[in-house]
Amino acid sequence: MSVKENLEAVKKRIKDACTACGRNPDEITLVAVSKTKPNEDILSALEAGQIHFGENRAKELQDKMEQIEEEDIKWHFIGNLQTNKIKYMVERVDWIDSIHKKKALKETEKRASRIKRHINVLVQVNISREDQKSGCDPKDLEKILSYAQDLEYTHVRGLMGMATYTDDLDQVREEFQLLKKLHSEHLHLNGGNVDLEHVSMGMTKDLEVAIEEGSTMVRVGTAIFGERNYS
Repeated sequence: MSVKENLEAVKKRIKDACTACGRNPDEITLVAVSKTKPNEDILSALEAGQIHFGENRAKELQDKMEQIEEEDIKWHFIGNLQTNKIKYMVERVDWIDSIHKKKALKETEKRASRIKRHINVLVQVNISREDQKSGCDPKDLEKILSYAQDLEYTHVRGLMGMATYTDDLDQVREEFQLLKKLHSEHLHLNGGNVDLEHVSMGMTKDLEVAIEEGSTMVRVGTAIFGERNYS
């Protein structure tokens, strides 16, 4: 199947999931995860109406942002965030979805303020409690959000979480429920440059469960672009 056909199939999955749980599909932002995929695939998805694209490697993101100059595209960095890589993103990236500590917020604000450019971010929470997964500890979330309230160019738009990579959807559901619970518990911190409108969770294997549990942003790669070649 073509990228366009795959994209339509994913949109139908999102629509069907929303219908099943009484939600409006317009509430869901689809981020097409284009890591390792050629620019031609991204352009095909863009021509088919896809706007948001996610990359998890800073250098690959930088290269693609420089090579693809379409005005409508919205770039997300979704990978493990190293503070020293932020300087390579701020001129073009629209979203950093994996902020996990105050230091990263501070660096994003510093870089963005120099060019007076506003950047959306999500705070990543380690909902799986796996050591290899990025994300802040849930108990640190309040101090990170409180710090973000006084920023000028860095806008915290919600929370992001990655569930355990498992076929046990009951476990995945519990982790999604945790992120949604943390989101609800921290809504009182909305104000200034914090506006927790998004709960970003769910990928190709589990997007239906994520939508059932309140996701507003899903990250889908394989179902749109096919399996990846890491060689």
